[in-house]
Amino acid sequence: MGSTTDKVKGTANEAIGKAKQGVGEAVGSDRLQGEGAIQEIKGKGQQALGDAKEATKDAANKAAAAVNKNL
Repeated sequence: MGSTTDKVKGTANEAIGKAKQGVGEAVGSDRLQGEGAIQEIKGKGQQALGDAKEATKDAANKAAAAVNKNL
């Protein structure tokens, strides 16, 4: 799974989580609020994973470029 896919899924989960929390609050459902909070946190984690994958890929590309330049 690519970093972009992780970021998109993360953004979606975060948005859905926030929406669930809002609905849970509106109807007085602690369970829905809790589910929303969990999903929002999951989304933030997926976004961070996507960012980490991108950073790793960038570092690897820079290292490869430096090696090629020195050859």
